[in-house]
Amino acid sequence: MKKLLASTCLTFGLIGGASFASAAECGSVTIASMNWQSAEVLSNLDKFILNEGYGCSADITVGDTVPTITSMAEKGQPDIAPEAWIDLLPDVVKKGTEEGRIVQVGSPLPDGGVQGWWIPKYLADAHPDIKTIGDALKHPELFPDSEDPKKGAVVNGPQGWGGTVVTSQLYKAFDAEKAGFTLVDTGSAAGLDGSIAKAYERKEGWVGYYWAPTALLGKYQMVKLEAGVPEDAAEWKRCITVADCPDPKPAAWPVDHVVTLVAKPFSEKVGPEVMDYLKKRSWSNDTVNKLMAWMTDNQATGEDGAKHFLEENKDIWTKWVSPEAAKKIEAAL
Repeated sequence: MKKLLASTCLTFGLIGGASFASAAECGSVTIASMNWQSAEVLSNLDKFILNEGYGCSADITVGDTVPTITSMAEKGQPDIAPEAWIDLLPDVVKKGTEEGRIVQVGSPLPDGGVQGWWIPKYLADAHPDIKTIGDALKHPELFPDSEDPKKGAVVNGPQGWGGTVVTSQLYKAFDAEKAGFTLVDTGSAAGLDGSIAKAYERKEGWVGYYWAPTALLGKYQMVKLEAGVPEDAAEWKRCITVADCPDPKPAAWPVDHVVTLVAKPFSEKVGPEVMDYLKKRSWSNDTVNKLMAWMTDNQATGEDGAKHFLEENKDIWTKWVSPEAAKKIEAAL
């Protein structure tokens, strides 16, 4: 009996030791939370899963794209940037990767950051022939300008946004004025959102600039128009992103690449299970849109949003984690 008890204790001791070793390997973790909603909820999701599922001691540090990625590339801190829009700093990311300070471990948004011109789904359903920007510009009567109903309106974002500059240039590139459209300045983010909400309430036509993932697209179904022409990186750099360039040519809006960045020292010290989770952890723009819409409607924090997602989407997140971690996470909810 004593031998059996000793053997049993040894077995549990080994299992427990493995668990403690996993926690020790993970240790303290700093997770960067960027100052927008999708990044905020993702950083809180990582914190909860790493702490409860893998025995880490993770904390969130507030940051923004440029300082966070620069710090990781130069100093190896913070440990994780869950939602890094790397197209904003391609040279910094390239240098940090080549010098062995950061690694890319997957994409939280495999759909990418999507910007462009959108129309309401109810209008797209009623007019299946409208699939491209060119198609929409053939029908100014479907997108009436409130100031002059005889003309169509392309709704733009507020001044100061990169997307606003691009929309203004594409308006010229696609000869929207000749097609009978005016370019409408909404003045603010709230004005842009309000114009979509108003159109939806009245089931009116609307075409203009927006992006995903966003809470608004979780509430109002919109369809992104195709450009009808290929991407052209050279033209994008030469003219489409330059406000005073006089002769932009039509080109498709490129998808922004969004990845999870991990500091190289952290990737080398943690166990493979943690890195495997970070590689697998991804969700669609549609999933994030709906989650952010819930957060907005309920005035929820990133922590609230993370717990809501875990409670309502077991079929998604259990594919990211080990069976042992899944049990621990469920028990902690």
